[in-house]
Amino acid sequence: MSRTLAIIKPDAVAAGNAGNILALLEERGFRVAAARMTRLSREQAGAFYAVHRERPFYAELVEFMTSGAVIPLALEADDAVPRLREVIGATDPAEAEEGTVRKLYAESKGRNAIHASDSADNAAAEVSFFFSDSELVANSAA
Repeated sequence: MSRTLAIIKPDAVAAGNAGNILALLEERGFRVAAARMTRLSREQAGAFYAVHRERPFYAELVEFMTSGAVIPLALEADDAVPRLREVIGATDPAEAEEGTVRKLYAESKGRNAIHASDSADNAAAEVSFFFSDSELVANSAA
């Protein structure tokens, strides 16, 4: 078992799709080790997405991620990082496979319903960004 981070983004929370997304993740074999609903400050969103600071979409991304409530999730599964990337689908919902989170719930490439860690190293850093060790409920030997 390994762990990864997902964030149900403001567009999906506002549209009332958070429960549907969480149910789909659990149906696909992920177990929730930690979850919370929060609203990111500009400083938090800026720090979380700092790797993208020089990219043209950074300011828009920070603005979007602070526009409403988000739900960070620490998820566990075998090969959690690549499996979650497969389950959420392509960044652009028009290119996402049928049945993926983004095909089902994303509005556009920029408002794409969910974030997922892209590597094991980033997953560890991103989980610790949102959750302390004491907040993580071990569902298995992670």
